[in-house]
Amino acid sequence: MAFLLKFVQHPGRVLTKLSPAFLQPWFSIKNDLVTMKKLLPVATFLFLLFTGCHQPASKQMTAAKRDTSITATNAYSDLFLDSSAVDRFIATKGINDSAANHLRIFYAGRNYQYAWFFGDGIADYAATFLDLQNDYMAYSGDSSLYNFRLQLLYDSVAASKEHFNRTDSIIPEMELLFTEQFFRYARRAYQGINQLNVKELDWFIPRKKINPAAMLDSLIKYKGKDVTQYEPVNRQYNLLKNFLLKYYSIEKSGEWETIPHLKKAFRRGDSSAIIVPIKKNLLLTGDLSQADSSALFDNLLEQAVKNFQHRFGLTEDGVIGPSFLKELTVSPAARIRQLLINMERIRWVPAEPGTAYLLVNIPEFRLHVYEKGRYLFGMNVVVGQTAHQTVIFNGTLKYVVFSPYWNIPQSIIKNEILPALSRNKNYLETHNMERYGNGIRQKPGPDNALGLVKFLFPNNYNIYLHDTPAKSLFGESKRAFSHGCIRLSEAKKLAEFLLRNDADWNAATITRAMKSGRERYVTLRNPVPVFIGYFTAWVDWEGQLNFRNDIYGHDKQLAGHLFNIADQ
Repeated sequence: MAFLLKFVQHPGRVLTKLSPAFLQPWFSIKNDLVTMKKLLPVATFLFLLFTGCHQPASKQMTAAKRDTSITATNAYSDLFLDSSAVDRFIATKGINDSAANHLRIFYAGRNYQYAWFFGDGIADYAATFLDLQNDYMAYSGDSSLYNFRLQLLYDSVAASKEHFNRTDSIIPEMELLFTEQFFRYARRAYQGINQLNVKELDWFIPRKKINPAAMLDSLIKYKGKDVTQYEPVNRQYNLLKNFLLKYYSIEKSGEWETIPHLKKAFRRGDSSAIIVPIKKNLLLTGDLSQADSSALFDNLLEQAVKNFQHRFGLTEDGVIGPSFLKELTVSPAARIRQLLINMERIRWVPAEPGTAYLLVNIPEFRLHVYEKGRYLFGMNVVVGQTAHQTVIFNGTLKYVVFSPYWNIPQSIIKNEILPALSRNKNYLETHNMERYGNGIRQKPGPDNALGLVKFLFPNNYNIYLHDTPAKSLFGESKRAFSHGCIRLSEAKKLAEFLLRNDADWNAATITRAMKSGRERYVTLRNPVPVFIGYFTAWVDWEGQLNFRNDIYGHDKQLAGHLFNIADQ
């Protein structure tokens, strides 16, 4: 009863929270007419709910500039709407202000010519759009977009295409339904679920904004061809979608083996019955190149294990041990949820800068350097501990600081420095520190906690990139050790990249500045965007799907919104 009450009150919200496994039967409608017939009564119920749950439109109308240069002689379509039909549609449907404004502006800009119909029938790209929408619903598990009325009318018109009646009263209704539905689809599929407050999810990178009308104009202009060329989506999105479909296939096949956790490790040359299901699962994931039903741990399996370890950020030793088995025993259903969570995040990502930029992926413990869309290099990083989480945000890197002082945060002074001073009055001198005003700072030098160089992108979180004398930590597979700032394994390499176009700097002068013992600020001539992101699934530049652990619990938090998973 509780579920039904929530469903009646908020049908779209409840359905988007259901698991992909629960929702999957809904989305065979594209290829399975039998399933469509079975779902018709339920779909009718959903339609009545959805059409009754729109926010009422405001009485305040937004003026839209009408393009009167478009006439019957030069229009794309020879069918035109009465402008009052748009307002009647908005009022009847109870469309909210924002969506209503988009509709008015779109049609006024076309002088109310039809977008989806011509004099001889419905445009071919209407089917393209419905395919896009059905594909999205199928792989995302999001049924809230389904519009029974539109599908019913489309099927009716498509079935009687040879007897198309341009004066039929359902034609203007279909026209406006298609446009409203396209705008709903574009926002959801390419911008993400608007009901999610990303700041509450600890995501402080501004969400991407899209222009649904511009995308619809492109669909019309290119007649539904080459949609991927103008989809407003990060390239990672479609790469992940392809692997999502693969995992759906693995789950549906029922071939995934359940493997027990064992304390014993297996190496090349060992034989065990457990090797057989391990090989089977590695074949399904694509790590093992050919089927093998033997119980022998051979060379081919060792390479498959190393590849799997590489994709999961594990030590690449080719040994089947606890960490390897922990990842391999995660079910396809859980990986599907992980992929959907990260695809939702990727919908929020703003457009890729056309210049150079830096991306730190917290769960991966890596920094990546890009220039004009091309991947240049990456390096290991150390990020904040769970108790001192590195914030997800973006900024602009403006300064390189050589031989920096470390101005120690008050929290560290209170919790660490002062207790150490109470035990050892020479603590500051021993650690090359000094009192500075009301605070304490560490002087420049090889033992400085910030190393020999730091990189500043002013922000409210007091987070920056910096070198470190503690190089051994970069050899760890899990590198969450800092107080929130990001330590770099190759700080000099980043400095050389950032100053590559400055004639005053080269490898030698950078080295001297790093070792000078005198703090020096250098302002970048071309500031560089920096993104501190959080992705536990992505496709790397070799085309391989990577997974990482949810070190801060952000996946779990987002899953609670997407799939209605209660906190454990």
